[in-house]
Amino acid sequence: MPNVTIFIPADRMPPDEALADLTEQCTELCTGILRAALVNVHVTYVAVRHGRGHLVFAEIQYRLEPFRTPAVMDRFTEGLDDAIRRIIDLTARIRCFGYAASSIHARN
Repeated sequence: MPNVTIFIPADRMPPDEALADLTEQCTELCTGILRAALVNVHVTYVAVRHGRGHLVFAEIQYRLEPFRTPAVMDRFTEGLDDAIRRIIDLTARIRCFGYAASSIHARN
């Protein structure tokens, strides 16, 4: 963790080069601001059929840590918002969900 999942309408999916750039920016935000180990960062893009609301939805799942304060999460979401706007020229609805380590059961 963190897992960054970005849902983008299939007909608005950016080219691979833009997604590679956005992946790099997401990774830097996770390893920099959130202080996540690179091996724990996952970035996924999901092509969707848009129904209503913002065209792009970004969902971040992360492990709660004492250093991931509300101010840190604000910096992270601001950075992610800026990266999405700059790279794919769309406004995203961004939601972050923190989980206590004792509530995470994982494999691989």
